[in-house]
Amino acid sequence: MESKRQQKFAGVIQEDLAAIFQREGINYLPNTLITITKVRVTPDLAIARVFLSFFNNTNTQLALQTIKLHASEIRYKLGARIKDQVRIIPQLEFFVDDTSEYVERMDKIFDKISKEDRQPETE
Repeated sequence: MESKRQQKFAGVIQEDLAAIFQREGINYLPNTLITITKVRVTPDLAIARVFLSFFNNTNTQLALQTIKLHASEIRYKLGARIKDQVRIIPQLEFFVDDTSEYVERMDKIFDKISKEDRQPETE
């Protein structure tokens, strides 16, 4: 369970990274919208695990690799934004948030189930 301090710090990182991706995201991945769905921070605030969602992109693994290649540049830009609020700038670890894909898959399963003929219940 995260402490209030971790949650607050994760919120600051999420906000600032969102602004960075909004402005600079086109340089990393053209024609792709990058959203930060969640940020988790270790108790010592040294590592931030950033979960990303990519829209208008067919190959999420390639997109994630591209972001990981630019991780040090993104960390530098984050540091410039939050340097007055923190002592150390956390290392950034990026992951794909596949929640939307999971929801789509579950919707398809539920649609398939609802379209099947229901058998009468017998006692």
